[in-house]
Amino acid sequence: MIALHADWSMHPAKRFVCMARRGAQGWRVAAPRPVGEPAAMLTECLSEGMPVVVGLDLPLGVPRAFAAARAEAGFVSFLRGLAGQEDFFEVNETLATVSLARPFYPARGIKGMTRLSHARALGFANAADLSRLCDRATAERPAGAPLFWTLGANQSGKAAIAAWRGWLAPALANGAPYRLWPFEGALHALMAPGQAVLAEVYPAEALRQLGLCMSGSKRDQAARRALAPALLECAGHTAEPALRAVIQDGFGAAADGEDRLDCVLGLLAMLRVIDGARPDHIPDDAAVRAWEGWVLGQTAMPAPHPAAPS
Repeated sequence: MIALHADWSMHPAKRFVCMARRGAQGWRVAAPRPVGEPAAMLTECLSEGMPVVVGLDLPLGVPRAFAAARAEAGFVSFLRGLAGQEDFFEVNETLATVSLARPFYPARGIKGMTRLSHARALGFANAADLSRLCDRATAERPAGAPLFWTLGANQSGKAAIAAWRGWLAPALANGAPYRLWPFEGALHALMAPGQAVLAEVYPAEALRQLGLCMSGSKRDQAARRALAPALLECAGHTAEPALRAVIQDGFGAAADGEDRLDCVLGLLAMLRVIDGARPDHIPDDAAVRAWEGWVLGQTAMPAPHPAAPS
């Protein structure tokens, strides 16, 4: 089978994929390379007639407060229906135009802007309603960014816009052989020849699933190089020579080094779930399974949902 993980920056030049193939001798993991056109990449993989599992570093799912106003049965049908709906993806300049039909905000920084005001413009009770369950902090990692927020380094909204509008929604509308985990079932039940299973993988979560810890910022080549011995131990005999060289070099001095690292972390964590070394955990929560989604391999549950506005 084929497994791959794509680090999905809003900038195409910073999108990298790490790919592994499993044959008679086990997994072989290649060095990261640019994603290119994702539909073409997956078409090529699927043409080999093997199951394909794809990890994506971007949100797959919407918060339950948003889903409460939708008529669709779940996220997959909602995403399919977004094909051609350009207005949905337009990022709002001000709160005056924010709505459930156009939820992304803000296009730029504005004095006094808050996530609470964004939430209330969407009709939500508090800022916590902007987040899915899997976005919230756990005892093992900090919180991820809310889906519809598009400002700052800690945001995932622009990556979601790029992937949903430019690839996933049109592909699903056109009948691409994609199955979305966990909305359509457990991971191993979805794997089949000629079919790609897409799952959300969060690199900060993957780092902890692998038992690794950065001694500095992942944007720093020296910190990435310091991680190399432990990362190589995680990869073991699966790493091809080119990947081992990239890891030992700290993924290079260029700004995309952190993206190359993230796609390797995501893939190695994915392989543990595929091989059964880590559980394919999906919370017993109807909103998670139908609308919000989950992070592959995540077993730690977040703290109770805060009731007060923040």
